[in-house]
Amino acid sequence: MIDPELLAKLEEISAKADAAYRAAESTRKYLFWTGVVTVALIVLPLIGLTFAIPSFINSYTTTLTGVGL
Repeated sequence: MIDPELLAKLEEISAKADAAYRAAESTRKYLFWTGVVTVALIVLPLIGLTFAIPSFINSYTTTLTGVGL
């Protein structure tokens, strides 16, 4: 037979472990979505700029050449 006091302590520890697991999962989800937003707001525009800047430079130099500078 298990002592009732010991059983109560085991249930208390189990409840605390469950609460810690829920908190860890919540933090994991928060960090995941923070990474997704970071990629969407910083990395994707930088990739877009790698295509936009050469096009802009080409357009700008073509305009300057047409002006005669």
